[in-house]
Amino acid sequence: MGEGPRPAPGEESFTELLAAGGAVVERILSRAAASPPDFWYDQPQDEFVLLVSGGAALEFPDGTVMHLSPGDYAVLPAHCRHRVAWTEDETLWLAVHLPEGGSR
Repeated sequence: MGEGPRPAPGEESFTELLAAGGAVVERILSRAAASPPDFWYDQPQDEFVLLVSGGAALEFPDGTVMHLSPGDYAVLPAHCRHRVAWTEDETLWLAVHLPEGGSR
């Protein structure tokens, strides 16, 4: 079991841990990272993210900010526009991308 690549400060690294049945599980390491100001994730599938360590905040187009501490999670429905507002220097996420149309 490897740790995955360590990104530069302000960056993130993504390591696919498992892909099966249309679902993908990935490890994300963020180092004081944030999405660019005009960038929004808009994914075709539902996503579950668990903050394993560190701290982060997700921002939504209506101005809502969700602060996450270790053990907190978010369920992001398909096409739920969101961005990473900020992360602490060492923030570890576990993300599960569900098959398109398969989680409801």
